[in-house]
Amino acid sequence: MGYFDAASAAPLHPIARQALQASLDEGWADPARLYREGRRARVLLDAAREAAAEAVGCRPDELAFTSSGTRAVHSGIAGALAGRRRVGRHLIVSAVEHSSVLHSAELLEASGGAVTQVPVDRAGRVKPSAYGEALRADTALACLQSANHEVGTEQPVAEVAEVCRAAGVPLLVDAAQSLGWGPVDGDWSLLTASAHKWGGPSGVGLLVVRKGVRFAPQGPADERESGRAAGFENIPAIVAAAASLRAVRAEAAAEAVRLRELTERIRARVPQLVPDVEVVGDPVRRLPGVVTFSCLYVDGEALLHELDREGFSVSSGSSCTSSTLTPSHVLRAMGVLSEGNVRVSLPAGVTEEDVERFLTVLPGAVATVREKLGAPGSEAVVREADALVVDSLGKRCPIPVIELAKVIGDVPVGGLVRVLSDDEAARLDIPAWCEMRGQEYVGEEPADKGTAYLIRRVC
Repeated sequence: MGYFDAASAAPLHPIARQALQASLDEGWADPARLYREGRRARVLLDAAREAAAEAVGCRPDELAFTSSGTRAVHSGIAGALAGRRRVGRHLIVSAVEHSSVLHSAELLEASGGAVTQVPVDRAGRVKPSAYGEALRADTALACLQSANHEVGTEQPVAEVAEVCRAAGVPLLVDAAQSLGWGPVDGDWSLLTASAHKWGGPSGVGLLVVRKGVRFAPQGPADERESGRAAGFENIPAIVAAAASLRAVRAEAAAEAVRLRELTERIRARVPQLVPDVEVVGDPVRRLPGVVTFSCLYVDGEALLHELDREGFSVSSGSSCTSSTLTPSHVLRAMGVLSEGNVRVSLPAGVTEEDVERFLTVLPGAVATVREKLGAPGSEAVVREADALVVDSLGKRCPIPVIELAKVIGDVPVGGLVRVLSDDEAARLDIPAWCEMRGQEYVGEEPADKGTAYLIRRVC
């Protein structure tokens, strides 16, 4: 198996497939009807809700099924903000939240609300005290993911929930990445999740709203799912989602130990096998199957294609793989290298042999991409009175950093290199390169075109 992108979508669990097929014959009718077929569908729906609620650690009547995890986030944030509109319209989020949360925050700001983004450290983790400092008298809601989707770092949800609870502010937890591994600790108020993250079918999300939380569903009124998720329930998919959640939970303890050993092997050996690599994310407090690293002097999209040719499916937060040509907001908030970024997220059942083969293939794939990129000509370098100038205007990641690396030795210790770049990724990757290579990042200054980044040679 070479599918190493389970954090995007886990392969369908065998129990999910069985439950889906079995419930197709019984769960097709309207569960709101009182005739025989409707009653059968209602029994299936109620049983699935009870099973999912038990896994979450909530009451069945607090849990609603939505059409996706993204829809659960959008509905949860909108409903909580509307329910507390008399308090105010201030929202707190972390800087590394999933895009569904950040898009909801943007919508609030566009309509006149206020948003505070809590920063993270270099491992991608928030400080609970930072949430306390962000709280205001008009704060209606705070949001925090249980674990990050790009680097796997687990967040201190229980501590943040305690801070928010003391201030009377509800906390919404995006548990999409972690719910399959266990319930979310802490006195949170709302929770969202998505079935395709734990091996259930796509198109099923969870929205949990604790009793006592002020919540006003938005959009036209609908009698389905307590008014929190409009439309006819996809009962076969819901049954499969609940059955697979129960199944993966039963396997979670043993599988977590096994996957942690495999990801630790990747974390330790990738820097040994591939030069100029930064492994990112918290080294200890992270999801069992996720490890992320970034490679200097590598185009992220080219590396993903090279690994795909070798039979491995991985993902990336590199700006080189995006249409916007800007680095992942997660990597940017952490201040780590974005170029050549690779996220490996191992699915349940992956073997030691699969991981060893990946480690065998990776060095050659990186070397091939670096060789294809080659070195720019000397005409890109100009000497000025106070610095060596590298003109990287019009060149995308990782070329500006490659050009910097090739000329840093041409200036004396204490000398300056000025890199001109109009690629947004350079703002993140050049300081990250300096930290990795022991050089001093002086800062940036405006230029006629793009931005000038100043680096002082230290060694």
